[in-house]
Amino acid sequence: MAALLAVSPALPLHTAGKYVAGAYVVLFALVLIYVAIMAIRMSRIERDLGELLSEAAAREEDARGVSTDAPAAVESREPVA
Repeated sequence: MAALLAVSPALPLHTAGKYVAGAYVVLFALVLIYVAIMAIRMSRIERDLGELLSEAAAREEDARGVSTDAPAAVESREPVA
């Protein structure tokens, strides 16, 4: 009896094909969703990084006393006590 079960497949091959195809479709969909989520996260991180780099550059220019946007604004600031 055990030898008969070991030889025969769990499902007949003509009915198992659609389950195997369905499993591949589900796996492909999950991988596609994962890649889409990672792309969205990466674009958000790149945008935030760009904002931080521009803010850091503005602070560096402000610390040097040189501002390309408004040079008169740097001179009119009151010192912080």
